[in-house]
Amino acid sequence: MSTLQLPQAAPSSSRKVKYIREIEAVPHLTAAQKDRLKAVVDRYVFRANDYYLGLIDWSDPNDPIRQLIIPREEELKDWGKLDASNEAAVTVAHGVQHKYTHTVLLLCNEVCGAYCRYCFRKRLFMDGNDEVSNDVSAGLNYIREHPEVTNVLLTGGDPLLMSTRRLREIIEELRAIDHVRIIRIGSKMPAFDPWRLTRDAELQEVLRRNSTPRKRIYLMAHFDHPRELTDAAVEGLDAFLRCGVICVNQCPLIAGINDDEEVLGTMYRELSFIGCPPYYLFQGRPTAGNEPYEVPIVRGWHIFRGAMRRGSGLASRARYVMSHETGKVEIQAVDDRYIYLRYHRAKDPAMRGRFMIYHRNDEAYWLDQLEPTDVSGQLAPAFAMSAPDEILEGPE
Repeated sequence: MSTLQLPQAAPSSSRKVKYIREIEAVPHLTAAQKDRLKAVVDRYVFRANDYYLGLIDWSDPNDPIRQLIIPREEELKDWGKLDASNEAAVTVAHGVQHKYTHTVLLLCNEVCGAYCRYCFRKRLFMDGNDEVSNDVSAGLNYIREHPEVTNVLLTGGDPLLMSTRRLREIIEELRAIDHVRIIRIGSKMPAFDPWRLTRDAELQEVLRRNSTPRKRIYLMAHFDHPRELTDAAVEGLDAFLRCGVICVNQCPLIAGINDDEEVLGTMYRELSFIGCPPYYLFQGRPTAGNEPYEVPIVRGWHIFRGAMRRGSGLASRARYVMSHETGKVEIQAVDDRYIYLRYHRAKDPAMRGRFMIYHRNDEAYWLDQLEPTDVSGQLAPAFAMSAPDEILEGPE
């Protein structure tokens, strides 16, 4: 199995990280490097902290943690769109997205613990953007008026960077809505600041009280590389589990970071061991500035399948998907001629479960670059109609 070594960061429930908001304050970069990166951070904001920067092997210019957090000049290339999945089209109120029938997103915070360079929502962190709403009352009212909504995802930005008081208010308001069965918290704080929960007894109590046997809170964690799974990070995840929170992990496939079946398979195995199994592996969205992080679909499929063979069933539960404007398109198989896709989720409920066959294109990285086959048009309705009821009609 894997020979990758996982770093250790001594657990401590009292540690507080120190945030670094200026690229000039990163001590390991030379003056020339900082000067070259100034134009990048002027467009796409930089933020990190001392703990996370301490995971980097600064002697290695290709270190994956470095690639994840330190800006690159290639981000300035004219490539992609800021809203690559057209989230604006499913925004139903300020800071509220409703794309799939049973799930609503509340963009409740516009700040993250640090900024991943490949972020698909980097537009939220740019000057002049006002998509996020600190006042979630409109979203809560919308959810109350839509009894089909059983899942609410708190996202942004990172909800766990908000104050515990605000988190408590939002979670308790959602718990008072009877048809909301699942509250999801999308967060990379377990990787960026493993002590966020362990040092906060009040937040622990909020989670214990509101993650109940029939109405759970889910942590949608975001680990991208096995070296993020330090002892401190594992202890932080354990704190969520002990509060009754269900933990799963989702991340994109990122060039230079986890585009290797050994790396991805090792991370999936470790995540299964610690009770945070893989959920989604996302194909990188064609977001402005993200070209250096893109992996073509065909290569991504082979990496994904190789990773799936390296662990038990619990380490092999991820689905490889594109979060396209039209829905979550699952990449199901690739052969010498074709790429086989299926709508795992669909903006149009009638498309859910639809099977599609596209011509193989080893350079394509997104659905819009693929050419459908005539066979796809003939088979797609039949496959959709024959899909199991739980695929076509079940909760999002």
